Order: sequence, then structure tokens, then C-alpha cells
Amino acid sequence: MTAAELHSLPQRRQDGGSEVYHLIRPEGAAHLDRPHVIVHRMKLYQDEVTAIDGVPVTTPERTWLDMAEVLSVDELVAMGDACVRVPRLDFEGRSMPLCSRWDLQRIIDRHRGKRGLRTAKEALELIRVGADSAQETMLRLAIVRAGLPEPELNVPIITGDGVRHHEPDLSYRKYRIGIEYEGEHHGGESQLTRDIARSERYAALGWTEVRISKRHMVNDAKPAAAKVLVALAQAGWRRGI
Repeated sequence: MTAAELHSLPQRRQDGGSEVYHLIRPEGAAHLDRPHVIVHRMKLYQDEVTAIDGVPVTTPERTWLDMAEVLSVDELVAMGDACVRVPRLDFEGRSMPLCSRWDLQRIIDRHRGKRGLRTAKEALELIRVGADSAQETMLRLAIVRAGLPEPELNVPIITGDGVRHHEPDLSYRKYRIGIEYEGEHHGGESQLTRDIARSERYAALGWTEVRISKRHMVNDAKPAAAKVLVALAQAGWRRGI
């Protein structure tokens, strides 16, 4: 959990209270008793440790596997999506993913018998490159579990003249549908202006925009999936065809 926070990976939100640090001590290492510290004893290979600001932490892929012990499958998929996504250099100062799906598969294969392995294997099958937030991941999973086609993630709209337009959070190019998750930051006036301009671009391009907010994500995001279903049906999609 501590390494996940240092890697800025999404995880289950913890309730308030004293801050607790989770440490891994190699098997056979001396006992460690410190306030607000939870010690986990397990096998740890040398190449599964990196450093952040001089602090030794488990690598993103090892952190992901460790979190399989406490997270649900969907939560672990969101963390995995964050690991493999290609960051935006202008905003994040890096252009390489934290790790690859191959790295996640390798860490699973290396730690046979570890707790949470079944959850990790199930999550790995659902991880995709392209999600920019945990909410986008949860939305994608809800859409697929509702029996709808799997959407593409942050793929730019390119018109017939070769012009590259904006990138919907999720989309169906075949049906010209873009799905946008509106986070809490969309309430500001400047963001509202940009959202209106985006909606106008959708209309000009002949695309349908589906806007999803937090209120659509209740009840396992069934309201969000229902809204996407309406847009797909109106665009000509039929289940089983």
C-alpha cells in the first residue's frame, strides 16, 4: 500500500485515522517493531526493488502483485491500467509506462503460490493500455460486463482528410460514439467552456457524445452502461449481430 502511494497508483481509499506504513522484510530477517508500521514477511528478489527520492520501494509490477492480496479484481485492473498506460510527457514529465503487461505476467509466473495470485491472473486478462484514470477503467469494465462491445481508449478521432482531432476517453469509431467521463474538475468555469467546445466539435464531426459523471457510476455503473447502450442502439448496434 505504501509503495502504491509512492508510485501514485490508484487503490482502495482508506478511511481516516493514523497513517500506517507497510514494509516487506525478507524471510529470515530480524524482527522489526515500530509504531504505525506493518511488516510483511515474504520472498523479495533484488530486481523487485527500486527507489523513489532515495526511498527503497517495490517496483510497480511487484507492488501490483502484492496489492492483489487486498484489492478486488476491478480495483486491481485499475491499478494495472495505471501501470501500463503511456503517460503524457507534457503533463507528467515521462513518456514510458511504469511497466508492461509482460512485466505483470512475469511477476505472476515468478511467485507461484503467493496469496492473491488468482485475483492477479483474472485482473491481468482485463488490463488494457490507454485508460487515463481509475474511473475510465471502471466505466470500461461496466460496459463490457453489460454485454456491450469493448470500447477503445483515448484513440484520436481522425477524419477522412487526415486531420487528427481530440481523443475521447472511450469510443466506438465504427458507430461514431465518444464517451467522456466528467470528473470533479469539470465543475470549473474554464473547464465548462472547454467541455462545451468539445461538444460542439463532436456535433461538427457527426459524432455522438455520451457524457458520464459520478452519479452514473452507482450500482456497479449500471446507469452508465445503460446510457452507452442507448447511444449504441441509436447508432445501429444490435446485440448478437
